[in-house]
Amino acid sequence: MDLSFGERKPFQRSRFGFVTGTIVELTPARAGGRRSDGCTIFAMVEDMDGNTVNFLLTPATYVVEFETLSVGMRCTFWYDRNAPMPLIYPPQYNAVAAAQEKNGRMVDVDWYDGELVNENQTLQLNLDGRVDVRTANNQYFQGNPAGHNLVVIYDNSTRSIPAQTTPRKVVVLCDFCGR
Repeated sequence: MDLSFGERKPFQRSRFGFVTGTIVELTPARAGGRRSDGCTIFAMVEDMDGNTVNFLLTPATYVVEFETLSVGMRCTFWYDRNAPMPLIYPPQYNAVAAAQEKNGRMVDVDWYDGELVNENQTLQLNLDGRVDVRTANNQYFQGNPAGHNLVVIYDNSTRSIPAQTTPRKVVVLCDFCGR
């Protein structure tokens, strides 16, 4: 589709949903009737309305700045809306990314197009050559982050639509390449 200057793309719903709340329990996760292998953690999160949501944190979950999560910590957890999930209550998701809520730090997890605009068209990245672009295992990313699912860590943005920012760090979620 060829868009003329100033035209917007049709709105797309982000592949990633998120829940922000307080961690009320962290326990080793069990697989079926087997004991925990210690690699997967079950996080019970309570949101602002008192609703409980459960997240599985696996070795593939990217935790922003590699912070150690703990009970009582206020965090945001992102999950893949397209992934299969059990139809149980409270809901249970596999966490794609997690970030402790910190004053002044903002985090966005989304697919970014060729112009580095996120899927729901709320944020555009300005990469100036000084931005730290890594993979989830903290290696330098050797390609172009456009056209990938990204974790964007930034401190401020413009008030334009979409907002623009020069992020502190960009993490490419290589396990979620493509849309």
